[in-house]
Amino acid sequence: MTDYPAPPAHVEPYVRVLGTPAAIDFLLTFGGGEMYFTHNPQGRSRLEEVVGSQKAVALAAAIPQLKARVPTAKPWIAQCLRTEGASVAEIARRLHSTDVSVRRWLQAEFRQKPEDPRQMRLF
Repeated sequence: MTDYPAPPAHVEPYVRVLGTPAAIDFLLTFGGGEMYFTHNPQGRSRLEEVVGSQKAVALAAAIPQLKARVPTAKPWIAQCLRTEGASVAEIARRLHSTDVSVRRWLQAEFRQKPEDPRQMRLF
């Protein structure tokens, strides 16, 4: 089992309902666009086609507003794909980003680690 990084707050409802691998696929499919989450799906939406009607209802319950813009969450997805063993070039292709952006996102993960309290500050 892969130990994925914790999702950011704006992605957490999707991960809670769908699980990390399915949330990544969902974000890659729908990220960046507006989506209507209904509590009573009729079996005609692309959302139901991708995640199923039960998950669509669960997403509607987890997301407070009916109409929401789905986040892209590219930095988090890049970190997850790297955890799965994907190369920088492969991540860049999947996210439609440059390798420079992907490297920056992956380095940001390491910069956010807590500092050692024994280390003196330089400035």
